[in-house]
Amino acid sequence: MSSNILLLPDRLLALVEPASTPVLTTLARFIFAAVLLVYYLNSALTKIPEGLINLVSPSFNAFAQIFPKEAEAVLYDIGQATIFQKLVILAGTWAEFVLPCLVVIGLFTRAAALGMIGFVTVQSLTDIFGHGGETGAWFDRLSDAVILDQRAFWVFLLLYLVFRGGGPISVDRLLYAAFDRNR
Repeated sequence: MSSNILLLPDRLLALVEPASTPVLTTLARFIFAAVLLVYYLNSALTKIPEGLINLVSPSFNAFAQIFPKEAEAVLYDIGQATIFQKLVILAGTWAEFVLPCLVVIGLFTRAAALGMIGFVTVQSLTDIFGHGGETGAWFDRLSDAVILDQRAFWVFLLLYLVFRGGGPISVDRLLYAAFDRNR
């Protein structure tokens, strides 16, 4: 009798679990859009203050944000950045525009979410080691550590999309349906 009571929640959830994945994948993308899309797009826009030409030509703002110590050492002169630094700056700027949009519309969702996890990791390391940001701590009584606490939630949300995909209301699903019809 007692084991039946313990198994009751599992049995009830087993009935709705197949239907939950499509809802949760769509909800995960919606939450990403509601919480992080504007954050990342605004951050990307700070890297191209002189206009869209900086999508192919790195700006000093991007240099200062992505390589803060190196930029300060050369008085923020983007001309002093190495080829490697310029390529990283351009890739980071493009990624900050493209990856969040791909996640939101559900195009190449798994790859875009994985790319965003990499982006969040690099962003966090830059914030800690480049800008001297406070990491905070897990298992403390506070939940406001921007780097460890908040970004752990961001990565978890993105991991869900890596493993489950974009869901039924996504460009991925439309493309899959189009290609499946043509076979």
